[in-house]
Amino acid sequence: MKIDLPGLEAFVTVAQFGNFTRAGEHLNLSQTAVTHRITKLERNLGVKLLHRSTRDVMLTRAGSDLLPRLKTILGDLGGELLRVRMEAAHTDAPQLTVACLPTIAMDVLPSALAVFQQQHPAVRVRTFDTSAAEIPPLITQGSAEIGLTIMAAGNEDLITEPLFTEDYLLVCPVGHRLGRRREIHWSDLSQEQLIRVSPHTANRYIVDQALGEKSEHMNWVHEVQHTLTAVRMVQAGLGLTVIPRSAVEGLRSEGISFTPLVGPKVTRTICLLSRRGAALSGLAQAFRAAMVGTVRQSA
Repeated sequence: MKIDLPGLEAFVTVAQFGNFTRAGEHLNLSQTAVTHRITKLERNLGVKLLHRSTRDVMLTRAGSDLLPRLKTILGDLGGELLRVRMEAAHTDAPQLTVACLPTIAMDVLPSALAVFQQQHPAVRVRTFDTSAAEIPPLITQGSAEIGLTIMAAGNEDLITEPLFTEDYLLVCPVGHRLGRRREIHWSDLSQEQLIRVSPHTANRYIVDQALGEKSEHMNWVHEVQHTLTAVRMVQAGLGLTVIPRSAVEGLRSEGISFTPLVGPKVTRTICLLSRRGAALSGLAQAFRAAMVGTVRQSA
């Protein structure tokens, strides 16, 4: 069935104004043209959508059922057309695409982008904030020019440049007995309710590898997909969690304290990724410089 967009638009507008004349003025059409569109739509659907009288227009049962769903569909369509229009308007604008871990995107990335955009205000920056497993393919396939992720083996097709190494911290509610210590041993957590992230994340892998068999004997009560969710659960008093230091800087808020963990001390190294054999564009080089400068300043 062919979709009658003019008829659907006329129907929604008449329902909105409750009058064919005012609907025609809104659509820049005559009353006769609006009536013709509604009649054609009803004929194609095989059902009456409107009750007409000399003064009023009322929705039939079929019209009442159709109207809210149709408004949603037309609204979504209008939004998508606007998106295409805006993208087309910026087609010629210079663009940089970056892939980045969500925990790095919380604090380090925004600081570097602020420096970068001061130098290149006309550049559009597209960021894939995604998992460590998805970042190397984005770089290899050319979907992103430069990436920020955890240093790992198996990226022979990529240039890996270490940026910084950071430790993992315990997140406690303010006032918790462990939050007052200068450092906490993993064995101190044996009786605590703990929140950990999904096994599909690099942070989970790093912690599990560092703890070995001890990891499975910890009191993991909750498992979530995202670091931010884990921290919000700590704020709600549901347990304690462990996150990398860079995420701490992006999540500082009232009601939470952060303490270093030892025995073992768990760390991760964040690196810049780029495609081997493909020189970085001028914009990517400028972004790299902004990132390196931001890391050095924060250190």
